[in-house]
Amino acid sequence: MTAAWPVVLADGDVVLRPIRMRDQRDWREVNRRNREWLRPWEATVPPPAPGMPPAQRPTYRQMVRHLRSEAHAGRMLPFVVEYRGRLAGQLTVAGITWGSMCSGHVGYWVDAEVAGRGVMPTAVALATDHCFRTVGLHRMEVCIRPENGPSRRVVEKLGFREEGLRPRYLHIDGAWRDHLVFALTAEEVPEGLLARWRRTRRRDAA
Repeated sequence: MTAAWPVVLADGDVVLRPIRMRDQRDWREVNRRNREWLRPWEATVPPPAPGMPPAQRPTYRQMVRHLRSEAHAGRMLPFVVEYRGRLAGQLTVAGITWGSMCSGHVGYWVDAEVAGRGVMPTAVALATDHCFRTVGLHRMEVCIRPENGPSRRVVEKLGFREEGLRPRYLHIDGAWRDHLVFALTAEEVPEGLLARWRRTRRRDAA
């Protein structure tokens, strides 16, 4: 994936860049400040199978090693989100599948201090354009808990289609939770998702 990873993507004050080991202090600080803001939407470790020991959440270093290994194998694109030069969140394109599907799904979180400023819609648009134009994917998905209004507004602003409900899809905040599926294909944004997002922002500001 030499053309697709590692890569830095930017638009104005918003930058997507590969996650690094040396981001640990800033990443932990942002997570600490946002613990209650993020807790209802964060993935958790499900109970173990009978007779199996309980799984442990990875450390930061273990997480980064896994993300970067998956990126170099072509299965994932793990970014941190910077806003005005400071770490403000994380975005990962995961589950990259080739063959007849050519698909991936996007997960993200953002610092509550910068929520509502267009940071995450811009980040998702940057990542989606990169996946369509450089990586060569055809379809992008975002799966969101129905109760997660801020995250749903991100995909609604960008024009992702709502496709339906996946019951008990992911283990979130200690239980298996339903998720709504939002999707977009490359044919739906021939001019690029970022260009469409910019037009939307100009229209809304007028």
